[in-house]
Amino acid sequence: MAIRPILHYPDKRLRNPGKPVSDFGPEFQQLVDDMAETMYAAPGVGLAAPQIGASLQLFIIDVATDDDQASDLRIFANPEIVELHGEVLYEEGCLSFPGVREDVVRAERVRVRAQDRHGNSFELEADELLAIAIQHENDHLVGKLMIDHLSLLKRRLVHRTLTRRAAEGAAAE
Repeated sequence: MAIRPILHYPDKRLRNPGKPVSDFGPEFQQLVDDMAETMYAAPGVGLAAPQIGASLQLFIIDVATDDDQASDLRIFANPEIVELHGEVLYEEGCLSFPGVREDVVRAERVRVRAQDRHGNSFELEADELLAIAIQHENDHLVGKLMIDHLSLLKRRLVHRTLTRRAAEGAAAE
């Protein structure tokens, strides 16, 4: 397993939609393992393949956030959100937006169809943090980012802050 670099906004590759996963062989298994290692090291509760430059319809989630909770790693390949219910406001963060937390309106409950790491189809109903994480990570697969859910003013402020940080980071190298 290897920790892979996470792309940070405003990297344009974050806008690239993922392609469907068709091969669940050894390279895919390695990607899933690397994504898990990367997500846990960050640390985060979810990570989409496009966030590490892999243009695939794949994300992983583990909402077991307390040290005393057992890992609950879930793999979603070729996901499709088939139902959305209710509405909730939740303060979200994103590994591609380091240090940024913003209130985002999401569906309170979701039903998703996807494939696991071996290509087996499954359907899942989720609520609370898992539902929010599924929606957030699924957005990455179509090039939609957390910033797209914000008001124009907040979007500009976040864009300005992260663009400045990226420029300062590039100048330091």
